[in-house]
Amino acid sequence: MTTTRRGAALLRDPRFNKSGAFSEAERESLGLTGLLPESVDSEQIQIERIIRRMAEMRPGLDQYRDLSVLQQTDETLFFRLIMSDPARFMPLVYTPTVGEACLKFGQLNPAPRGLYLSVKRKGRVREVIRNWPERDIRFIVVTSGERILGLGDLGVHGMPIPIGKLVLYTAGGGVPPHLALPVTLDCGTNNEALLNDPLYAGLRQRRPSAAEMDDFVEEFVAAAMAEFPNCCIQFEDWGRADAFRLLARYHDRVCCFNDDIQGSGAVVLAGMLSATRITGGKLRDQRFLLLGAGSAGMGIARMLSEAMALQGLSAPQAREHIWLFNRNGLVESSRQDLADYQAPYAHSHPATRQFVNAIESIRPTAIVGVSTAAKAFNQEVIEAMARINRHPIILALSNPTSRSECSAEEAYRWSDGRAIFASGSPFEPVNYRGRMLTPGQCNNVYIFPAIGLAIYATGATRVTGEMFMAAAHAVADQVTTHDLEAGRIYPPQSELLRTEIEAACRVAEIVFARGLARVNAPSDVGTLVRSSIYQPRYRSLV
Repeated sequence: MTTTRRGAALLRDPRFNKSGAFSEAERESLGLTGLLPESVDSEQIQIERIIRRMAEMRPGLDQYRDLSVLQQTDETLFFRLIMSDPARFMPLVYTPTVGEACLKFGQLNPAPRGLYLSVKRKGRVREVIRNWPERDIRFIVVTSGERILGLGDLGVHGMPIPIGKLVLYTAGGGVPPHLALPVTLDCGTNNEALLNDPLYAGLRQRRPSAAEMDDFVEEFVAAAMAEFPNCCIQFEDWGRADAFRLLARYHDRVCCFNDDIQGSGAVVLAGMLSATRITGGKLRDQRFLLLGAGSAGMGIARMLSEAMALQGLSAPQAREHIWLFNRNGLVESSRQDLADYQAPYAHSHPATRQFVNAIESIRPTAIVGVSTAAKAFNQEVIEAMARINRHPIILALSNPTSRSECSAEEAYRWSDGRAIFASGSPFEPVNYRGRMLTPGQCNNVYIFPAIGLAIYATGATRVTGEMFMAAAHAVADQVTTHDLEAGRIYPPQSELLRTEIEAACRVAEIVFARGLARVNAPSDVGTLVRSSIYQPRYRSLV
């Protein structure tokens, strides 16, 4: 790895800058003498300096800003810090803090990062993409900004989401950061508050029709694949209708996936496989009631039904174990307002708009919240689940934390400490009657970085549902008895990279078995995967 930059220009290059760690020889050779203090910093000193500085900041957005500046000035040090303690730093670079960053994006005045493709540039998308300085891009995370976390339509102010996702590709999956490109397709916004906000940074117009949007996305996908033929596209936080339509259109044409649909399904499946080790029985014996029937809810329903079919149920039998509930009540066969993708889960049942009534009649073993309806799992709901089940499985997955269906403390207290709980954003351990319960985090970060690492190592040409199924089982297999005893149904995030590597190996095996790799199958898939991992280490520049 070399660079032609010298002096102040080198210090402004995040890929090659080493902050205070440039050696004496590098300082003399690269024109840095006098531009840095005399001390040559060790890795330990660099990290200690950052930690002490952040400790004096208000938790949350101020720390997010500080880390963002570090990422833009010294990429190696940034990832060395994040990867040194992922459980500590990931909540600052992604959920829940990234939600606040999106809401206050117009005030942050950040240095430009990522690629903003405005619908005004329709017909010139490939030309605009060529403005990106890197020519070898392997991963694009692209959002339309229409459904950011549980916060709704934020337009271009959703850009911290693809930026944050790609941080996790590297920190969690070891994908080299210079191979990643965050993209926002700026098609306007239907958010009146943003349209009237003088600080809104995007195109001030309402969103186009679905047909116009599809034409723009088609041009983007074609241009991206022409410029970056080895690239995988991850669709992130799109409106529900767009999410399903675009995944159906492109999954057999290009290497792509939708994390809200497929990643959410896989990470919930992993948690459920772990939870059944506590409750007893198999996945096929469970009954699931999902609060929310959008992209995440449907992705979860599909993945669970496919997994139960692998345990011997027919597809219709598997779907009978899964019930949906949305803002208009229980999804049942008399409803006339259902989308095509919801209809297979519309079972015969009396109509009800009360979630707790649905619990009492369906008697689910697990409820999964992907509704963005804060506190929807109230005391009545949790107590009903606890009456029906010795160990009720409660997944409150809406992000950020302010939108969570319930907290860990509420789930444990209202279930008399018997709940198996996990959430989308992190909650602190709970001391319930002298027993320390550690809630799991059911976050897609356990899945998509592993998918990414496998794609990078193998050069996969497509992403399949089987790959997500393999990742889910691999994550579940790494949950130990000690984890389960502590209340965790996911591996600890402190071991995230190890978890992702094991999952990536399983996914890579599927890639080779299905003939989807661009490289020859090695004698040892694990060696191939591990040799592909990015190491955040400074390289000598002289």
